[in-house]
Amino acid sequence: MNRRLFPCLILLCAVAGAAAQSTNHLALDDLNRLQMPDTFIASTKQVGAHVEVQGLIGGNIRFELLLPDSWNGRFVMGGGGGFVGSVQNGARDSVNHGYATVGTDTGHEATGITARWAYTNLEAQIDFGYLAVHRTAEVAKAFIRAYYRTNIAYSYFTGCSRGGGQAMMEAQRYPKDFDGIVAGAPAFDWTGIAANAVTIQQVLYPDPEHIDKTALDLDALKKLQQAIIDQCDALDGLKDGIVQDPPSAHFDLSKVSGLTDEQRKAITTIYAGAHDSHGLMIYPGYTPGAECDPQQWIAWIVGPAPQLASEHAPNLMFAFGTQIFKYLIFNDPEWNYAIYRLTNFAADTRVAASYLNATNPDLSGLKAHQGKLIIWHGWADPALPAQATVDYYRRVRALDSAAADYCRLFMVPGCLHCGGGPGASEVNWLSVIADWVEHGQAPGKLIASKHENGKIQLTRPLYSYPTTAIYPGTGDPASAASFVPKPASTKSN
Repeated sequence: MNRRLFPCLILLCAVAGAAAQSTNHLALDDLNRLQMPDTFIASTKQVGAHVEVQGLIGGNIRFELLLPDSWNGRFVMGGGGGFVGSVQNGARDSVNHGYATVGTDTGHEATGITARWAYTNLEAQIDFGYLAVHRTAEVAKAFIRAYYRTNIAYSYFTGCSRGGGQAMMEAQRYPKDFDGIVAGAPAFDWTGIAANAVTIQQVLYPDPEHIDKTALDLDALKKLQQAIIDQCDALDGLKDGIVQDPPSAHFDLSKVSGLTDEQRKAITTIYAGAHDSHGLMIYPGYTPGAECDPQQWIAWIVGPAPQLASEHAPNLMFAFGTQIFKYLIFNDPEWNYAIYRLTNFAADTRVAASYLNATNPDLSGLKAHQGKLIIWHGWADPALPAQATVDYYRRVRALDSAAADYCRLFMVPGCLHCGGGPGASEVNWLSVIADWVEHGQAPGKLIASKHENGKIQLTRPLYSYPTTAIYPGTGDPASAASFVPKPASTKSN
């Protein structure tokens, strides 16, 4: 027998065996009696065509594991959002496609926009930072192997926002947990995100006692939006309300009329990012096109957003930024954002960064495991500046010139936070990563869609960074087939 084919045949047999044995699973009573270290099974029940297992790890980490009756031999864990605080699984629907799947609350119960649970609670901080996902994955795999009486053929993780950060943490700290990982719009640099948020809020809301009104109102945001479209939209060959490659756009705020000096200062701060006292960038700002939906900017960056009044926060980034500093960096509920300066930022955040941030560009562990990582981010994200993700990927490539063999980045024009927006952003990322892991189909060009009322309204090609798409001037502008590749700008923000 050809020795090169032998491992492939073993793998094919393993996958076939897993699928064949998917109905040879434990009875519910036997599943409920399984004993695992430091794990408590709260309930097991049949729900439609799958079994639902609710449990607790280490006394704090809650999880929900779904085991389909017709199992495809694969496991996928889905990430959460914000500060999590409830059992969340961004891949929960995968159970309907034959995947065993799990989600977790990362070790605490709370709303997703508060970090009060972390106050002087190191265990909760570590669980949230990196440990709960790893422990949940280990427990879930043990249950799956026991329930189906066979090994798992492939394991995946997919998440967006906080889930994207969890994905990157897994790739860096626990590269053997998953064969394929998808990190969407990743919140991977928590201390940097907090610094950027506070820098912006100090300009928008300099007085903590008056957070019910800001100079950057809806009218000013609409003027900004129109000006950016006028100046930057046609650079890709098509005026469609989408800035295709923001780093190559040259937006001139001075040419925007009808804005006050206070409004110009706020806008400049939003695009500038956070810098330390020496002028070194801590976290990049937003890129042109991120303001494509003014209402999203009000909710995420500017405010005031009435729905957050109970949290005493005018917008989501105000809430996340101040909560990170209060409960994860300083452990001080009375910390005042208005008077904080970034002079000693590195020292202030050293401990918190050590367990919160997934900023290490060394993915040699993932490479050794022969795992694959796909990172994607919407250029119009109003929550997390997309340039931060680009900068991280460039560091990965700088460290390993062959990194594209196992890690690729896709930037999505006109995509808001984790989806939506004027662009085409719908991609079956789980299918893409599975094709790469299981069939060696490295993604170079993907087709993203945009649906409205159940019908496809728009398709666009997405190319592996740094390539972007341009419209050559002919063909249906709503069809991906009418676009051609062009190397993207590699300019850092």
